[in-house]
Amino acid sequence: MTTVSRQSRHSVPHGCFFLALLAVLGQADLESKAHGQDMTVPNETPVRATERQVTGAPHGHILTNFGAWSADGEWIVYDVRSDPAGSVFDGRRIERVRVDSGKVETLYTSTDGACCGVVTASPVDDRVVFIHGPENPTPDWSYGAWHRRGVVVRAGAPGEAVNLDARDLSAPFTPGALRGGTHVHTFSGDGRWIAFTYEDHVLAELGDGDGHDLNQRNIGVSVPTGPVTVGRDHPRNHDGSHFTVLVTRTVNHPRPGSDEINRAFEDGWVGTSGYVKPDGTRQRRAIAFQGQVVADDGQAVSEVFLVDLPDDLTVRGDGALEGTATARPAPPRGAVQRRLTFTTDRKHPGIQGPRHWLRSSPDGSRIALFMKDDAGVVQIWTISPNGGRPRQLTHNNDDVASAFTWSPDGRWIAHAMDGSVCVTDAGSGKTWRLTDKSEEASAPRPEACVFSPDGKRIAYVRPVAEQGQTWNQIFVLTLEGTGS
Repeated sequence: MTTVSRQSRHSVPHGCFFLALLAVLGQADLESKAHGQDMTVPNETPVRATERQVTGAPHGHILTNFGAWSADGEWIVYDVRSDPAGSVFDGRRIERVRVDSGKVETLYTSTDGACCGVVTASPVDDRVVFIHGPENPTPDWSYGAWHRRGVVVRAGAPGEAVNLDARDLSAPFTPGALRGGTHVHTFSGDGRWIAFTYEDHVLAELGDGDGHDLNQRNIGVSVPTGPVTVGRDHPRNHDGSHFTVLVTRTVNHPRPGSDEINRAFEDGWVGTSGYVKPDGTRQRRAIAFQGQVVADDGQAVSEVFLVDLPDDLTVRGDGALEGTATARPAPPRGAVQRRLTFTTDRKHPGIQGPRHWLRSSPDGSRIALFMKDDAGVVQIWTISPNGGRPRQLTHNNDDVASAFTWSPDGRWIAHAMDGSVCVTDAGSGKTWRLTDKSEEASAPRPEACVFSPDGKRIAYVRPVAEQGQTWNQIFVLTLEGTGS
């Protein structure tokens, strides 16, 4: 494959020496736009950014918002869904591209009418995990939120997919198996546990009536204590390599003004190894997520929630891990869910802005999210996993325009804004433009802006028009010292 390159005219800060540079060059940040100054980084900045297109095939390329890089930083994984946002689940391949050469390898091709997509890579080895739709779909079992599963493939053994989460659709159900579909799977920092969102086929079939739990989105986790084997009394049952449970708790009808939620979604692991509690002990694993509460006035509002996870997810709590014919699977013993933000009284309550997954700093001390300021501009905010008031990080004139990731050292947050890829200093909140501003037709896509494992590159997607067609293509921004 031919690798296409283009050099950005802007200079950008990078690496461990960025902090000192920003102290000197802070007048060039995007925040200065509020004072009528130009939104460019000065030419004398001694670090430059090179933007390079690394895919070019005439089909779609969709990055997941997190985990797009292989553990060694040499490859980017993606799927080939056809529409720009990836909302049409029609991809049949999981691929990876070698960043230095543009070489493309197919990791998996689905068969029997199934589609696949939303791939993320392990941070420690060559595994990838992604959504797999139903084989031989039928009118009563086609692709949907409760008809999908996670599968794992190793780059060293392409095409050999292993089901992650078991499915059991016939009561009595099997502990360690679920009864529906999983979505957007992400590895924990040590690569051992995998989190995802979930919806339940058994409850969806019961509809919206009374006398049973409703099908609602929740967060689940798969742990390597399997395999889990289920019966074959339903044609859509299948075994799984991991023991899988739900870890969040929702209710059918949250009480207005309470901490009850009817939806848990857009989750992210807290820290690469958890976070430190106020008493100095470490919570080894926790997940931040958006939870939908009901305000006193009846308005649905998305707030930040967190669930602390026990070391053992296989122990029953106050309900059956596997659920019942009328009740959703219950969290394991020791899973503690709590609300972190209380924004229903703000002018613009709740989480706002482009669709994004909550992401914490690598040390777990801060969880980043988007909310509007009082002027209605989408800004980056952070909150401690221990609670407290959210801190407004950015004060820009333009909305944050994409999902985001933190750099591995926790100093930067990469995102799109105002037609450019940008980084925000996680300390000062200053935002720096990394690429030239683009018109909407070629601007960075909002779905992903992902730091590499070494923090020196950012992967993202732009639409590229060639020969009368426009396809998403993957670009990489490399942050380079000029040797000054």
